[in-house]
Amino acid sequence: MLRSICKLPHKIAGQMAVDILSRSMAGQAPQKMEDYFKGKKFIVTGSCAGMGEKITERLVDLGSFVYAVVEKEEGAAKPLPNTKQIFCDVSNWEDTYKKMYDIGPVHGLVNNAGVAVIESFFDVTEHGWDKTLNINARALVRISQAVAKNMIDAGIKGSIVNISSTISTRAIPDHTTYCASKGAVNQITRTMAIELGKYGIRTNNVNPTVVLTRMGKIAWSDPEKSGPIMRRIPLGRFAETDDIANAVIFMLSDYSTMVNGTALVVDGGFLAG
Repeated sequence: MLRSICKLPHKIAGQMAVDILSRSMAGQAPQKMEDYFKGKKFIVTGSCAGMGEKITERLVDLGSFVYAVVEKEEGAAKPLPNTKQIFCDVSNWEDTYKKMYDIGPVHGLVNNAGVAVIESFFDVTEHGWDKTLNINARALVRISQAVAKNMIDAGIKGSIVNISSTISTRAIPDHTTYCASKGAVNQITRTMAIELGKYGIRTNNVNPTVVLTRMGKIAWSDPEKSGPIMRRIPLGRFAETDDIANAVIFMLSDYSTMVNGTALVVDGGFLAG
């Protein structure tokens, strides 16, 4: 059929191709994005509070089962229905791989676990540097290695979403190690997208501005600190955890099947100016 079409004049061949495509799509009602998540399995790291907690809640509400990665069993919140807590110090290279691999195949991963050690450039410490880079960047690689291996072995064309930040590209004072770690996340994501894409696994970032988690509200409560950033946000507000969860859900879903190696910036226009 296609060979025959190609022999026709260009205009006629083009119209016939469109007609054939239209007929093949007729009667196919698009699936609702929410339907994709029913019965699927996901891993969310840093799931005990803030953005990770909200993302976990949303996935469960959409009918998914979530492996909620928590650093310590001591003091951990009671797990939600349709979740299983995985206690793991993600800075431990070998233990992290084993625990993530032992979970088995999942359909998606959200690398949300992260820390922010606030130190000015001249006050950067070895401890602050190592802790921040180990958790925000190195652990992301190790977790993703295990999860992607399971996806490939199971033939799952999954989605990996890494939580980065707007200050991965636009620096602010007193965040040397955090900016460095999130800049690393951006490049790790791009590399993963190239290497895992051939298996049908997509890797993307979600890059928030300041997010008003419980800790975020405390950290940015001083107008002298928050004011300069707020004034650069055209929408005039910081992000809520729901704003980030919405972006993550989109990136995990089959509504973003051609999105790979990019960043979905959730910043109210902070980077636009």
